[in-house]
Amino acid sequence: MRRDAVEELYAKPIVRHHSTMRTALPEISQTRSPLVFISAAEPSADQHGAALIRACRSQCPSIRFVGVAGPRMVEAGCDSIFDMTPHAAMLLGIIKVFARGATMFHTSSRHLRRFPFDACVVIDSPMIHLPLAGEAHATGIPVLYYIAPQLWAWGGRRIHKLRNRTERVAVILPFEEKFFRDQGVRATFVGHPLAERWSSTKPDSAVVKKIRRRGSPMIALLPGSRKHVVSSVFPGQIEVARQIKQAFPNASFGVSVAGPAVAPIVDSLIKSESTASDAMTIAKYPDHHTELITAADLVLVASGTTTLEVAFHKRPMIVMYQASRLFYHMVGRWLLRTPHLSLPNILAGREVVPEFMPYYSSTAPIAKAAIELLNSESLRQSMVDDLADLVAPLHGANASEGAARMLLDMMDHGGGD
Repeated sequence: MRRDAVEELYAKPIVRHHSTMRTALPEISQTRSPLVFISAAEPSADQHGAALIRACRSQCPSIRFVGVAGPRMVEAGCDSIFDMTPHAAMLLGIIKVFARGATMFHTSSRHLRRFPFDACVVIDSPMIHLPLAGEAHATGIPVLYYIAPQLWAWGGRRIHKLRNRTERVAVILPFEEKFFRDQGVRATFVGHPLAERWSSTKPDSAVVKKIRRRGSPMIALLPGSRKHVVSSVFPGQIEVARQIKQAFPNASFGVSVAGPAVAPIVDSLIKSESTASDAMTIAKYPDHHTELITAADLVLVASGTTTLEVAFHKRPMIVMYQASRLFYHMVGRWLLRTPHLSLPNILAGREVVPEFMPYYSSTAPIAKAAIELLNSESLRQSMVDDLADLVAPLHGANASEGAARMLLDMMDHGGGD
């Protein structure tokens, strides 16, 4: 966005409010449109940010957004000063884009200090957004953190940063509200942003029937949407599928292809499988992800948000992940603070679904668990019942609208509840 355009739209003497005056922030000025700085650093956050912008505008049509925004947020009406979404990274991968991240931070900092923002919203990505929240807070701009860092899993010692740099925190998992509030963080559960999409996406019954006609039991393979995850998890899923096929000769298998970025990896691994002496057929479903889940008697799923989606559709599952053993033993095991690693088990506080992570040495125990589940309708039904209870709080909660209400209330009344 051009600096002169920002100045023309929002020119006004910048009056900052002392950062300790959390409960004494003035009401939004009635003489100009409310101005919000917003930052999303990866594609999923860009999607959630766009939904938040639309929800805010439905409640306050004059509100304006400027910040670090990808194409979806721009489409929703945000003025972008920087786009990090093509360079999103996980874990140590952030080092590869450190220079761009530093540029983004300095660009954002200049805007935060130059223009009269009424609030700042940061979405997920704590490595980038905890420092940015601190920068905004230091200038007296109230901060809403949307999709809180998973400090309950790995970063308890950093919780003071979240507490001291934010006025409000919108959390997306039910147990997070109490966890953060017990630590002095003003957190509110708003629902999971993806649950809105899961609720509105209805499977095509004809496609579901077609998938099921291929064979029984039907096993869905969900290796993830990131290239490095698919490369490490899908081979293990194929090995497990091969062992299931030996126990259930009429079994059928389908893989969800999350997008064009991972399609070549899936194609290559399936091609390699087709040359094996005990080769089996794995159908590809690039456009029928929901139908594949719905049709499945059992889902082999990579760890991540998709496990909640499978739970949302009430399908039995086994969670797999194949992280770097060296990284886990050198770093990960010292950071993790939760006895369970998959989201369904974290939500339950116990093992509801079998999880084989952060890595596995053999697929034999995974195949054994899969075969036991497939042999027992009662075990599968018990798991489905538990999963239904876990995701019940996600039904009907509109995260975007809830976060929008928090943001507008924060601007009107400050940081208190």
